[in-house]
Amino acid sequence: MDVIIAGAGLVGYHIADRLSKEGHNVTVIEKNRSKQELLNSKLNALILHGSVADAEVLEKAGIEKADLFVAVTNQDEVNLVASMLAHERGTKRIIARIKSLEYTTSEWIQNAQKLGIDLLINPQNVVAEEIYRIVSYTAAQEAAEFADGQVVFLGYGIGRNNPLAGISLRELAGVRGIYRMVVVAIARKHETIMPRGEDVIQEGDIVYFVCNKRDLPAINYLFEFQKQPTKLVFILGSERIGEVLARKLAGPGVRIKLIESDSERCQQLAEELDDVMVLHAEGTDVDTLKHEGIEHCDVFVAVTGDEQANILCSLLAKSYGAKRAIALVDRHEFVALAPSLGVDACVSPRLATAAAVVKYVRPPGVARIVTVEHCNAEVVEFVLAADTGILGKPLKELEMPTGSIIGVIVRGTQVVIPSGDDHLEAGDHVIVFTLPEAIARVERFFS
Repeated sequence: MDVIIAGAGLVGYHIADRLSKEGHNVTVIEKNRSKQELLNSKLNALILHGSVADAEVLEKAGIEKADLFVAVTNQDEVNLVASMLAHERGTKRIIARIKSLEYTTSEWIQNAQKLGIDLLINPQNVVAEEIYRIVSYTAAQEAAEFADGQVVFLGYGIGRNNPLAGISLRELAGVRGIYRMVVVAIARKHETIMPRGEDVIQEGDIVYFVCNKRDLPAINYLFEFQKQPTKLVFILGSERIGEVLARKLAGPGVRIKLIESDSERCQQLAEELDDVMVLHAEGTDVDTLKHEGIEHCDVFVAVTGDEQANILCSLLAKSYGAKRAIALVDRHEFVALAPSLGVDACVSPRLATAAAVVKYVRPPGVARIVTVEHCNAEVVEFVLAADTGILGKPLKELEMPTGSIIGVIVRGTQVVIPSGDDHLEAGDHVIVFTLPEAIARVERFFS
């Protein structure tokens, strides 16, 4: 596939890196000339200098034959203009990142479609939705649902006292038949371990597994994953992400305390948000945190625009009793470092936005994609067509691409934890965990 990416910031770079490693022909347009040498040394892509809103630059990039155009500069208006130029020149699919709320109304979305833009992505909304999922699955560091909610994919950190610490995957397989779960990967520091029987789960690991959602309560109880129900949530940062998250979480049985340092913004939010207590304070104001009951906090969420402050305030909240801390962090180095410091989960706007874009280069049979930052991998849900070449054959006779593993097969309302004797049928939803270098082979395997 021929892909043109307009803008080489954190999001654009990540998309270009991901797609080029999967074998796509990628061209990146970047206005900042000083970035060009660095991009040339790091990306397997054609780097062009110029404005993405310049028709001549787009033509030089090959816009007439592009299968996908992705506009992810830091300026909404530039992204919209570049997208319209791409549409005029016949680009098949167009995606634009839009940060301003005024461009995310239903009216604007309809206008964008008329202008040929297939998808408008607002990073704040995407991130708020991801944090909401993580908060909903108590104690999880990663959380996603597949097959219309029948299957869950979860990543849990293994503490010193967790029953899984010191257990081999072969030993764990002894209870798999009872609790219907499959460990698909283990993240250990900077290494991703694909499961083998002799591998032993260690303290500090993040264990990723898929299971039937109905079996989750029993699995959580057995392995002490599930903590107490979430009753009190502190949210630091009241811009779009914090506000949307507060609205989504507020409800019966859950108290929300939203921390904001700007007095005028506090007043506005207090008038607009029902069932949310708005606190005029800084995230490092220990006296206020203690007075408002931080020792009883189930989840502390830091979503300010300063990722270092998010990590610091999260750790501060945990030191005073908060049970879990979730931080908005964008740089990969910080995402990898934060869990070792004590932050329970990190959410990256860059990664969340990139994941929404990457789905557009997948084959028609892909229903859902989740990108896993800690182990640089993807979880993909395939829906098998009637002409798929691997139907009817026992799984033990199929050679899954190296770097991938089938987690679950969903057949109607039946959730199948696969063994070598199981087979695939038309219409099956197959949940697959895969490393980036295996994506292209996995797609061909299920096509």
